[in-house]
Amino acid sequence: MLTATIVIICILTVLLILIVLIQNSKGGGLSGEFGGLGSNQLMGVKKTTDLLEQITWGLGIGVMVLSLASYVMIDRNQSGVINSINVDRAQNQTLPSTAPTPAASGAAPSQAVPGAATPGASTSALTPQK
Repeated sequence: MLTATIVIICILTVLLILIVLIQNSKGGGLSGEFGGLGSNQLMGVKKTTDLLEQITWGLGIGVMVLSLASYVMIDRNQSGVINSINVDRAQNQTLPSTAPTPAASGAAPSQAVPGAATPGASTSALTPQK
């Protein structure tokens, strides 16, 4: 039901856009570009603008009412429940175990990580010479 309401809202919105574009503004609008398509001669200019204005108001009110109705139709019983495969995987997945570092396991300094500075080593290469 909610999906049908949203589809109807989309259709009414497209119709509202088209009706607004057809209306005769100060510059002439699309109805002036195409010569009015004969509607001005058939019903007269005043009746055409009255009809288009009434259709615009009707479509606008219809979109607002259906939007409020769709808010009422939303099921609020599913508080905080997200049905997603990715959420389920994230909740059930365990983190990979980390290997203990040599300093934490009590290993000898000779088995230190390559590239790490050893305690007591000279750092004269890193200090600038005066």
